[in-house]
Amino acid sequence: MEILFYLLDINHEVVDGRPEIRLWGFDNLGNRVLIIDRSFLPSFYLILGEDVDGDGIAKSLLERWGDNPAIAGVELTDRRYFGKPVKAVKVTCNVPEMARYAEAMAKTVGIKGHVEDDLRYASQYLVARDVYPCGWHVLEVGEGGIDPKPRVDRVYLAKSVPKAFEKTDVPDLRILSFSIICYSSRGAPRPESNPVVIISAATNTGMSKQFAADDTDDGPVVDSFVRLIEEFDPDIIVGYGNNTRDWPYLIERCRKLGVKLAVDRSGMEPHTSAYGHISVTGRANLDVNDLAEDLLEVKVKTLENVADFLGVRKRGERTIIEDVNISGYWEDPEKRVKLLAFSEQNAHDILGVCNATLDFTTQMANLVGLPLDQVEAAAVGFRVEWYLIRQAFKLGELVPAREERPYFPYKGAIVLQPKVGIHEKVAVLDFRSLYPSIMIANNASPDTYIPPDQPEPRSGVYVAPEVNHKFRREPPGFYKLVLSDLIKARQQIRDRMRGLGPKSADWRILDARQRVVKTCTNAVYGYAGWIGARWYVKPVAEATAAWGRYVIQQTLDEAKKFGLEVVYGDTDSIFVRHDPEKTGAFLKAVEERLGLDIRPDEVYERVLFTEAKKRYAGLLPDGRLDIVGLEVARGDWCEAAKRVQESVLRIVLREDSPKKAVVFVRGYLNGLKSGRVAYRDFVIWKTLTKPIESYEVNAPHVAAAKILRKEGWEMVVGDKVGYVIVKGKGKIYDRAKPYTLSNLSELDLDYYIANQVLPAAMRILEIFGVKESDLTVAEASKTLSMFL
Repeated sequence: MEILFYLLDINHEVVDGRPEIRLWGFDNLGNRVLIIDRSFLPSFYLILGEDVDGDGIAKSLLERWGDNPAIAGVELTDRRYFGKPVKAVKVTCNVPEMARYAEAMAKTVGIKGHVEDDLRYASQYLVARDVYPCGWHVLEVGEGGIDPKPRVDRVYLAKSVPKAFEKTDVPDLRILSFSIICYSSRGAPRPESNPVVIISAATNTGMSKQFAADDTDDGPVVDSFVRLIEEFDPDIIVGYGNNTRDWPYLIERCRKLGVKLAVDRSGMEPHTSAYGHISVTGRANLDVNDLAEDLLEVKVKTLENVADFLGVRKRGERTIIEDVNISGYWEDPEKRVKLLAFSEQNAHDILGVCNATLDFTTQMANLVGLPLDQVEAAAVGFRVEWYLIRQAFKLGELVPAREERPYFPYKGAIVLQPKVGIHEKVAVLDFRSLYPSIMIANNASPDTYIPPDQPEPRSGVYVAPEVNHKFRREPPGFYKLVLSDLIKARQQIRDRMRGLGPKSADWRILDARQRVVKTCTNAVYGYAGWIGARWYVKPVAEATAAWGRYVIQQTLDEAKKFGLEVVYGDTDSIFVRHDPEKTGAFLKAVEERLGLDIRPDEVYERVLFTEAKKRYAGLLPDGRLDIVGLEVARGDWCEAAKRVQESVLRIVLREDSPKKAVVFVRGYLNGLKSGRVAYRDFVIWKTLTKPIESYEVNAPHVAAAKILRKEGWEMVVGDKVGYVIVKGKGKIYDRAKPYTLSNLSELDLDYYIANQVLPAAMRILEIFGVKESDLTVAEASKTLSMFL
């Protein structure tokens, strides 16, 4: 029987000593199905040295290991490694854990190394069989079954290899979001002793559920949550911090209570995957906190900030309760109502963030080839790498092992010193996909690099300016092939979109896919310079950066010929005084001279440059401000400083009036001193980048973290610490307190004025000759409300 199948999740099991792949998803009738494939075995490769007897080594390995039940086969094969032809022995295994066999066999004389034994069995299956998560496939199946029966409508045995099927429709996914509240009378809750007092859940079908404990008896709360998952049977479970906090807490708490957290489709509890995230077999477990790391515009990655940024719910429209205050809200019957509302809003906002980003995430999973839960948790470098691994398999390239290597910096892109001040009508001229285009044009790739001690090939070489690294012209390298295919694929997608309406489901999916392709394409250059990359050859990144500098310099020279004033330049774009006629001719000349696509990206009505690179703000034609690198766009300044700076920028850029901006700042300072600024506006957020004990220099956020730890809160690397500076004597770090343990009356307002608000305002106003003393002159009649 042939079925059409959409893959959501994949795992493997070992049954009767033999591994099998389990594919979880849907058929085209909407049934939840499990397909078991027992036809695929994992494998690794042993790379042979030059001028060795490959047949002899393969025979020797077979004689030595042929009787081992873990080894299914040994085969001599031809492959490529960093573009060079190599002889390799492919070893097929009956077990998914292959590393110890690869290491043992690699000790054989004549073998240089082993690769691909560090690729997981299920991942090898996806690559070797060309199977894509979040995509449709057609395959022959037969009736099958396993005991106990999983929570699906049908179980099949694969009778053929799944083949990709072009279909943009997405199954009718059932999505459940959840948020938990844990209670401890003092300090951070611990699952072995502190209850889960509230669990709130929301679904994309409109259902909303909340389970609350009777005092501290949380057994019924957790049990009700498990039954909800069983009854609703979600395809996607989503939380915020559920990979690092919620699931681990629930797992340990349920073991303490004797409650079985059977929430996956095999009737088992969630487990930690090899990639570090929590896996819920048969479902996709998503943590939208992982997604927040990709939102560079959101500096403090709280749920309320992410939901606000994505338009799910305005931050000012929701209840916010900090972790350290939860115990007080739970213990007070009147406040508990607010805590319940806070938890419910969390669940709905998590669902909203998931809905806003799911198209992009599913298309990323499908392009990269990683399951949905893995691709969301993976860093950009790993996403790119898995795409490359898929392409390597198609090209017969072996996948290099990951190595630890030291980092050696290299010269990056050109960033021009800006012309300080305000400029009218400035066009940002942007090279589209500059670095991918450079890599394609110059065949810059790990497998085309010619070291200085090697002769140049007959086909000739491309030589990078300044650094003089050489890359062969022919044949096309690995990166060139991959990047060319990506650029071609994106154009094909955009061509298909032209015949569709923007409101159609097909257009929405294709738009998400073209954005994913663009993201992946532009990330290849960054991957090339990442020391954790499998295909790492430093000269590739170094040469690409040098070619980038050359392109920008040539562009600047061309701008002079056309009499265009360049006011700034950064990486792959230049900012010029906009003259439509000159700009048009200039763009055409640059494209003809360099063979690269350059277009206007933005035309600012007015733009302000500070004295520092990468710190400016522009007024867009629709009235929005585009702020780059200034305090208002950074996470380590208090909200009061950000608001002042953003208001100053708005007045200066929209009204062209530094005088009004000065009056505004005076009014704001008067309001601040009179206590008319909210306490939360003084909180400064910084992240712990290493264990508290490892900090050699005292810092305010570290001092605040130490106080929290004494209060019983666990503080680990990656935690964001919110602190305030209070009145008193001593160094700044001596006066730093967790903001949850202080209040407005304790704040050292003079510190905030001198070190936060005034520097943020002066960053802009000093450009116009304003002095700090001009801002501190009292002018009581001018108030904040005049300019907000």
